[in-house]
Amino acid sequence: MTGASGTRVLLGFVGLMFYVSQYGDREFLFGPKGVLPWQELVRQIHASGTFSLYAASASDTWFQIIYHLGLIAALLVVLGVGGRVGLAVHWVFLWSLYERQPVLLDGGDNLAYLVIPMLLLTRCYDRFSVSSGLATKVVKRLPESLRSISTPLHNLGVLAIALQMCLVYIVSGLYKVQGQMWQDGTALFYVLRVPEFSFPGLSHLVYENDFLVFAGTYVTVLFLVYFPLGILVPALRPWAAIMSIGFHLGIAVLMGLTGFAMTMVACDLIFLSKGLDEAIALGAGLIQRAQSRPSEGGTRTTEGGPLALPDLEKTGRPAT
Repeated sequence: MTGASGTRVLLGFVGLMFYVSQYGDREFLFGPKGVLPWQELVRQIHASGTFSLYAASASDTWFQIIYHLGLIAALLVVLGVGGRVGLAVHWVFLWSLYERQPVLLDGGDNLAYLVIPMLLLTRCYDRFSVSSGLATKVVKRLPESLRSISTPLHNLGVLAIALQMCLVYIVSGLYKVQGQMWQDGTALFYVLRVPEFSFPGLSHLVYENDFLVFAGTYVTVLFLVYFPLGILVPALRPWAAIMSIGFHLGIAVLMGLTGFAMTMVACDLIFLSKGLDEAIALGAGLIQRAQSRPSEGGTRTTEGGPLALPDLEKTGRPAT
């Protein structure tokens, strides 16, 4: 549950940052009289057979309402308010915003489209959320037969996200293998020289070094192709996820694809549920130890007292 909850928080944060980062230019980028006129948006929506709430009206008031409601929905997902209904509402608003201006997208949107509906199956609000108690009261009124399917659905959602991530990695890796620049070890040189994908003052340190270019190109392909094998082995799973997180943080810094990188990191958290539980327990223990530190001349806390960490395996928390 911890991994799924972390995925929900970070996906909500990515959406929130997209709203906030474009807030000052929202009328120019997404408004009915902006760079993509409302009539053109409607034409594109009809041609693609999709939908966008921004296409419902050419009114500037309607645009402002939808934009700000979407921003609030993303914030509530981060805070863990609203449960699965709030997450579904966020997905609708986010889809509508992405369809309104696809030029700004960096690829992370495609994964968010797929993963958020899968996340609705999981118990992603059991951690890192502000609970009002309403959901608990509703669940208690449900028949036992319905409540019993919560864990199977959660596991199904986690499995679906894991399979989607493995598919993303292996398809990306096999696609790169077919490219001549990836085969001869020079792809990283050309990628980092593209102005849109370069970090001034840093990227040149990589593409001017033959060894870094060669190693980075081949390591990228090998990692992408063999990532699913690392996930299949329980002992290697957390290391594969940590390597993936580091890999995408590097993409965020060197190539500026922050939205895409953070979306991938969010989905990687699904593999780190046990590690996150242990880290949280360790952090809670350290805080508790610091708060219980005896003052001068005070009584020492005995071993096995309030400083003892809870045995997570005995709490009955379903693993993700």
